[in-house]
Amino acid sequence: MSLDSVLARIDQEMPQALDRLMELLRIPSISTDPAFKDDCQTAADWLVADLQSLGVDASKRETPGHPMVVGHVDGDGPHLLFYGHYDVQPVDPLELWDRDPFDPVLEDTPTGKVIRGRGSSDDKGQLMTFVEACRAWKAVHGTLPCKITFFFEGEEESGSPSLIPFLEEHKDELSADIALVCDTSMVSRGVPSIASQLRGMLKDEFTLTGPRIDLHSGHYGGPGLNPLRELARIVDSFYDAETGRVAVEGFYEGVHEVPDEQLRQWQNCGFDEGDYLGTVGYSQPHGEKAYSTLEQQWARPTLEINGLWGGYNGVGSKTVIPSKAHCKITCRLVGDMDPDALRDKIRKHVQDRLSPDLSVEWDNDLEGSRASVMNIARPEFESARQALSDEWNREAVFTGMGGSIPVVGFFKSILELDAMLVGYANEDDQIHSPNEKYDLESFHKGIRSWARILDALT
Repeated sequence: MSLDSVLARIDQEMPQALDRLMELLRIPSISTDPAFKDDCQTAADWLVADLQSLGVDASKRETPGHPMVVGHVDGDGPHLLFYGHYDVQPVDPLELWDRDPFDPVLEDTPTGKVIRGRGSSDDKGQLMTFVEACRAWKAVHGTLPCKITFFFEGEEESGSPSLIPFLEEHKDELSADIALVCDTSMVSRGVPSIASQLRGMLKDEFTLTGPRIDLHSGHYGGPGLNPLRELARIVDSFYDAETGRVAVEGFYEGVHEVPDEQLRQWQNCGFDEGDYLGTVGYSQPHGEKAYSTLEQQWARPTLEINGLWGGYNGVGSKTVIPSKAHCKITCRLVGDMDPDALRDKIRKHVQDRLSPDLSVEWDNDLEGSRASVMNIARPEFESARQALSDEWNREAVFTGMGGSIPVVGFFKSILELDAMLVGYANEDDQIHSPNEKYDLESFHKGIRSWARILDALT
């Protein structure tokens, strides 16, 4: 019955909750542009004051960049660390916005009412779903349900340069039983999701050198080795055309198959493969033929060519055999793949295929990060999944994510914390793009969802 009272309070206070979100959205906290440094300070101050109004011992912590906001509430039961970020992406190109990006508005659309404005989905609207759930809980019970640490970052959209030093310096203060992260989306509209795995990343870059200088193709065409042609041959050797698999020896070491129960959830999660592919101009998937599109996106590793260049790229023709050819690659990692070991395997693959008179040079300043695999055997995950299912009136699913959220890996490596990623964004929210929006339903049911999760975890 106490949960029902909290949910009723959330419903009654939605206009006020929306007003508070709109107020936060009006602050142009663009972290990557120094012109908005004071606005990032203002956003941090706003959050500190809002948390303090809930009885949270909150403060602004200065860093070499934009400040962190940290708040603490004591209590019995589990200790939860909630993370979000208050900074937002730049708004360029401004001319593609239908209105001022920092003049948010509630707008009717064919799919329902949306909150239109920069940061509405990424991540202020999501961050405030948790804060508003805590507000309603405090209003009904007089206290929050357990010990909670609030941790809001101001540099997520600009590479988080202050994050690692801050986590290392404040490890004891930020330690908790589990981290909650609300910076993700639902797998499809109306399907609540908990991300159970994030792919890691490996970046590398190499240059092939043939002749010591660019050569006249009339003088050396034929006997001369062409680094661009050699690069095309080596890139082609990365892949098995029949299976779609990466052909680098040992590439799949540390990759695990998806458990049957997760595959069942993925198969029934409402994902529309045709829409996913068709909206970007594909008629069919082009990866590993033995795996579904969702498996390829969430649970399989990749080796992608991100850039190839060399020779003459100007207007008209220049008849040269170039001295050098360049290639940028990235790999998305899953499971227990080791980025350092994989880098060695890729480099050996290239080295073994060099022709006479061809040399390779690698960029040694690029780093890699492991995949993040959540321990969904922990009882908190199933409790949260059931809470989400109850709120959205359909089975919540453990999903994967094709990209990376670095803070999750840092929570694990520095704070030794597992993270539970629960977000209510939709794929059409246009985050990082003009006319960003957040569905009003996502905001409302997101608040209710966190209230249910708090109840389930405590």
